[in-house]
Amino acid sequence: MGLRGETDSLDEEHSRPAGVNDATAEALGELSKALETVHRVRGHLYAAHQLVGGADLTLDRVVRLLREAGHDAMADRVEHELLGRNVLPGRWTFQIVEEFDDGYYAAFQEIERNAREKLAGGRRHIFEAEMKERRRTPGMPGHEATP
Repeated sequence: MGLRGETDSLDEEHSRPAGVNDATAEALGELSKALETVHRVRGHLYAAHQLVGGADLTLDRVVRLLREAGHDAMADRVEHELLGRNVLPGRWTFQIVEEFDDGYYAAFQEIERNAREKLAGGRRHIFEAEMKERRRTPGMPGHEATP
């Protein structure tokens, strides 16, 4: 039986397998939600990677303009202290992104996938599918159960 006594599901792919109780469906839904947040974190890391890279490339122009304006000492400081500088000890942003992808991100994805496989036959978004079924108005345009 589904959450709050519901038994309907949108389609077989998102239906709750026999033996999956409410607490398990909710836990898997929360784990999926957490993974979605980590996907967003990954996107923000890539955005930071691109922004820092763009800022670093802009420094070439800054150095040139400072030299043209006769500010060689300041141009030297920007060139030697900022241009190509690590954002964290020993790391440019590409290294941070790679470490995140290969470590935390990969582990999170594997654990979420493993939990779905072991606890719900690999099915995704069971909790959300049941929520959709509870919240939609059958027969109303825009409230169809499936495409």
